[in-house]
Amino acid sequence: MAVSSITIRAVQALKPGETIWDADHREAVRGFGVRRQRDQATYVLKYRVFGRQRFVTIGPHGAPWTPELARREAKRLLGVVANGKDPADEKAKARLQAADTLRAIADQYLRDAKQRLKPRTYSEIERYLLTSWKPLHSISVFQIARRHISARIADIASAHGAVSAARARTALSSMFNWAIREGLDIAANPVLGTNRPAQPGGRERVLTETELSAIWQASGDDDYGRIVRLLLLTAQRRDEVGSMQWAELDTLSGLWTLPSARTKNHREHSLPLVPVALSLLPYRQKGRDFLFGDGPRRSGDPHRGFSGWSKSKAALDARIAETLGAPLPHWTVHDLRRSASTVMADRLGVLPHIVEAILNHVSGHRAGVAGVYNRARYATEMREALQHWEQHVTALPAQKAGRVGAGSRPDFFHEAAGFHS
Repeated sequence: MAVSSITIRAVQALKPGETIWDADHREAVRGFGVRRQRDQATYVLKYRVFGRQRFVTIGPHGAPWTPELARREAKRLLGVVANGKDPADEKAKARLQAADTLRAIADQYLRDAKQRLKPRTYSEIERYLLTSWKPLHSISVFQIARRHISARIADIASAHGAVSAARARTALSSMFNWAIREGLDIAANPVLGTNRPAQPGGRERVLTETELSAIWQASGDDDYGRIVRLLLLTAQRRDEVGSMQWAELDTLSGLWTLPSARTKNHREHSLPLVPVALSLLPYRQKGRDFLFGDGPRRSGDPHRGFSGWSKSKAALDARIAETLGAPLPHWTVHDLRRSASTVMADRLGVLPHIVEAILNHVSGHRAGVAGVYNRARYATEMREALQHWEQHVTALPAQKAGRVGAGSRPDFFHEAAGFHS
């Protein structure tokens, strides 16, 4: 062991097993040293804290560590000691934090989320965290700053639009909130304070009679076509119809009962199916639990409902454009639900609380125990309202390219063929 000024020449002259402690010059730092073990010279610091002698490794000689840079780091670490902290513990903590990368924490969060979220919601969150935020996966969650997130949000918005960027931002924020609640000592959620991408206005599109007729006509006799027609006739949500199961249907009364696990508000919902809706149900095939789709899941679950929404919607839009002679202005399948409820209330005179009952909305006097009673009492009114809506829809004139048809009923409307079993 030698006591001398630590210079590049002195470091290069070290032999295996030798150590030099900094001394004999004005900038010397007590406890700062360099030692060679085999072929590698390493800068270290020796200090005392809480009555114990401790060592901490600063780094190996070579980029970035030079004698001067290592000496400055030794001074900084001694300042940490002066403040009553142990640099060795701080380095151990830093190593642990470095292991907590965004990908590692995202995987932990997703394992928890999969147990409590609906499959579709989980799938979307998984896609945003594992795909949209992939460029930040290797960074420790303790080092991710607002600037990282803001730049990535801008990239997502540019490539995929503001809606995707906003949803990716929400997914990341939820993950950070969960991580903080799990005990990770993150100072604050870094997503907070970033700009939220501008969202399009509320979805208020109500389809015209011409558009409704064109959509019905263009819907084929495949699974997706039947689903679209059922969405229009029942005013229910996309996944509720797309994942309809035979166990939910009463073959005698034509009543469809959605369990609470499959509704947005987690309330069981019973809906009468009118004749045309019943005629759209496929024949039941042995071994099938779902009316539509019923293929194997990638995750290993034995069955699922309909999938391939985007591809089927694009094909339907192409057929609509061919029917009308021009593309239909942007619409979504959820617009069918909004259009049905709007027309029932505004044109067919269906009372607001009956429309709410059909939509499975809960508000005012329909909440609580009274809500359960009212849902049962409104079953007759709901059936009558849906029958009026069916009659209205089936009376829409068929559309021809470039103009509205003059009175014929849409080609695909037909009388009920009864409940298939």
